[in-house]
Amino acid sequence: METIYAVINGDDTDGEKIRQAGEILKAGGLVAFPTETVYGLGGDALNPDSSRKIYAAKGRPSDNPLIVHICRWEDIYRIADPVPEATQRLCEAFWPGPLTMILPKKDTVPDETTGGLDTVAVRFPSHPVAQRLIDAAGGFVAAPSANASGKPSPTMAEYVAEDMNGRIEMILDGGAVGIGLESTIVDLTGGEPTVLRPGYVTQEMLEKVLGDVAVDRTILDGTTAERPKAPGMKYRHYAPKGDLAIVEGEPEAVTEYINRLCAEAAAAGKKTGVIGTDETFSSYAADSVKTVGSRGDEEAIARSLYRILREFDDEEVEVMYSESFSTYGMGQAIMNRLLKAAGHRVITV
Repeated sequence: METIYAVINGDDTDGEKIRQAGEILKAGGLVAFPTETVYGLGGDALNPDSSRKIYAAKGRPSDNPLIVHICRWEDIYRIADPVPEATQRLCEAFWPGPLTMILPKKDTVPDETTGGLDTVAVRFPSHPVAQRLIDAAGGFVAAPSANASGKPSPTMAEYVAEDMNGRIEMILDGGAVGIGLESTIVDLTGGEPTVLRPGYVTQEMLEKVLGDVAVDRTILDGTTAERPKAPGMKYRHYAPKGDLAIVEGEPEAVTEYINRLCAEAAAAGKKTGVIGTDETFSSYAADSVKTVGSRGDEEAIARSLYRILREFDDEEVEVMYSESFSTYGMGQAIMNRLLKAAGHRVITV
């Protein structure tokens, strides 16, 4: 198949491009599009064939649920029942935005979209292109990240094309995304709201609205045999092609240890890479040294992480080491993604 690549320029031509993308989705095709978090790979959420196509295009396990994206908050009542009172409060606080809620699903949502679960993950994105596309497609778009399964999620359309060209009907290029990590997922189907995937909306932010909010124990733990209730809980995600490890400890000891590991890898003929920060960037010696930004700017770190992992792939880096980060606030989301990318390989010095 030939993939249509359409750049959104903010001019009069955008409406026709989005209309065309909406028609593709209504006809059962797939369209990649920008959100405020990462690029999504969209299909008609109420069409089981579309969901099967998403799994096939990504090479994604079919028991890994898809998120249903809506463009009007009241549409949640068309796909979920019952809708708990906490949902309304979260909608008022965080929608449209990078928060996904898990609710009991209605039969209108096919099992193919929910990975066979009796719950549905719902999000109302704030990106204007995403909102216009969802509306043009009929209001319900299932969309995981627009990458081949297991690879770093795309924060720019060029990386979508790298993974999806020839596999899907259309890519809408809306430029670089703003946040760079997938949405926070909170489960509202149990007795206590529980974060299943951390993101820009932190546990602390949720607790200001809801009171006590639990965090699933698997977020920073790689050992679980549980069936996933949310995307990314069970399978290795966000991983570069090369081998990645995280090194934690006192800053000077971490820098010294990473440099020693890079020297050993280089002596063995391996191309090396390091993920550091503005504070430590100049202290590293490797074939490719990249900074995610200052440790004091977690939003910059989040925006940079997937891009850096993709750049290492482009540079054919074989062995990579990253500093560790705080697990408080948005740092929890950063470490969740980094740990999954490293296969939970952590070295303490």
